[in-house]
Amino acid sequence: MVAGADEAGRGSLAGPLVVAGVLLDYACLRDHRVRPLALLNDSKQVSGERREELFRAIVGCAEKIAVRVIPPGEIDRNGLHRSNLAGLRAVLAALAPPAEACLVDGFRLGPSAPPHRAVVDGDERSAAIAAASIVAKVTRDRYMRRAAALYPGFGFEHHVGYITPGHSAVVRERGPCEIHRRSFQALCYLPAEEAAREVEAALAG
Repeated sequence: MVAGADEAGRGSLAGPLVVAGVLLDYACLRDHRVRPLALLNDSKQVSGERREELFRAIVGCAEKIAVRVIPPGEIDRNGLHRSNLAGLRAVLAALAPPAEACLVDGFRLGPSAPPHRAVVDGDERSAAIAAASIVAKVTRDRYMRRAAALYPGFGFEHHVGYITPGHSAVVRERGPCEIHRRSFQALCYLPAEEAAREVEAALAG
């Protein structure tokens, strides 16, 4: 019984950080019902259509799934890294026990977390972590597409809150909305002229 934990949305300008934990019974993974899991990988390396297929397969075979959605306001108050570690600790605590081993993508979570192992590039090396990566990414993308209806004009249905030239241009023109992270020090929060000066200064320095 192996639990894996990962997050989606660390580098996003808008929207929540979503942390997921997936508990897999590795003894059952040879079952024909979970053949789609052979395609598991880091969610960033999988197409949106394939992520949805994998999400359904994971929900169908996982012993348990835990998800924590950390809103932008909490990220702004507590900091991104601290919020992420707290979320990872929370989802692993929800799975252990019965998890006999807990794996996390990249981060040591401190002594208050269940006993765990940090795995570098874990979403490419561990089925449980990759499954958690898929669950976190699909959950977050669905959230952001629904948010697009509440905050029209920002393009959340396309970039799901990450920084793109179009997203930056809209934020400079209209200002951030309620789900933008105010603590994210991004050039797109600045007027175009000031942003250009910042870029020039960074290149010169």
